[in-house]
Amino acid sequence: MLKVQEIREIIKLVDQSSINEFTYETNGTKVSMKKAAENVVVQSQPVVQVEKEVTAVQPTQATAQPVQQEVKETVEPTAKESTVNFDHEITSPMVGTFYAAPNPESDPYVSVGSKVNKDTVVCIVEAMKLFNEIEAEVSGKIVEILVENGELVEYGQPLFRVKTK
Repeated sequence: MLKVQEIREIIKLVDQSSINEFTYETNGTKVSMKKAAENVVVQSQPVVQVEKEVTAVQPTQATAQPVQQEVKETVEPTAKESTVNFDHEITSPMVGTFYAAPNPESDPYVSVGSKVNKDTVVCIVEAMKLFNEIEAEVSGKIVEILVENGELVEYGQPLFRVKTK
């Protein structure tokens, strides 16, 4: 569950950025923010969905039977289950905006299948108008990219999965 201060920081970052919509899911909680003109709207709701199916049997005059109900619940998992084989996750060292390339016209630093070394720059995280180059810190191969370009990321949020040598 996010703390109030963390939600306030996210609101401030979204408000100051060019992002119009932001969604974050963790531990069964989903936080969505959308900019509407000059306002930021925050919605927080649990991700657990309950589906109910009710069958009613009306009693007849000849037989006075009680109404029967059948209830079925379905809970959808919130965490993305990965079948990708990996040894290491590259995580965000700060709250900010994820950029896969040095500028919009350039190719991404890495893609799935790219080989990286400890000092290979894999992305940029922008925080408070500062562009911070994030290095792989391990040698291996990128097997999964977990965030989209321009997405707001949290401290410690996994960005890439790497299969080390």
